[in-house]
Amino acid sequence: MEFNETLKSRRSIRKFQDKPVSAQDLNQVLEAVRWSPSWANTQCWEVVVVKNPAIREQLQASLAKGNPATKALVAAPVLLVMCAKLQASGYYHGQVTTKFGDWFMFDLGIATQSLCLAARDLGLGTVVVGLFDHEACRRALSVPEGCEVVAMIPMGYPDQEVKAPPRREVAEFTHTDKF
Repeated sequence: MEFNETLKSRRSIRKFQDKPVSAQDLNQVLEAVRWSPSWANTQCWEVVVVKNPAIREQLQASLAKGNPATKALVAAPVLLVMCAKLQASGYYHGQVTTKFGDWFMFDLGIATQSLCLAARDLGLGTVVVGLFDHEACRRALSVPEGCEVVAMIPMGYPDQEVKAPPRREVAEFTHTDKF
């Protein structure tokens, strides 16, 4: 698939076919995370691949009431949980160096986008889930201190077509020389 086609056709998918994701495709998606850029190459991400149905049910219970991804969390053949090592991104010699502090959300955002685009390129669908009880998720996955759960991403073959929402034109968000 051409990159711009991949980018423009990626959607949040919440309904999946009952078809497993091959180990090869899963590995290709994880390779996209591996090659994502990060602050000073800190690579602060950790990914938990969750296939165990009992653990997925625990994670489903951590979702906020009414979360549209509730069914997807257990229905998708693979669930990827994006975690971040704290005090790595945005730090030099143990000291925070940016106005915004720890940059783990920035780096995890890049890695998550890489993951979702790689999945789309392989014909897989994803949805980034962020509205959940992070501490309950941390406990269910035994995420150690010094790491933060950032997002959960159900992944599988789409069982639905989703149309693109309206997008602002480039001229609506672009400024030249000054805001």
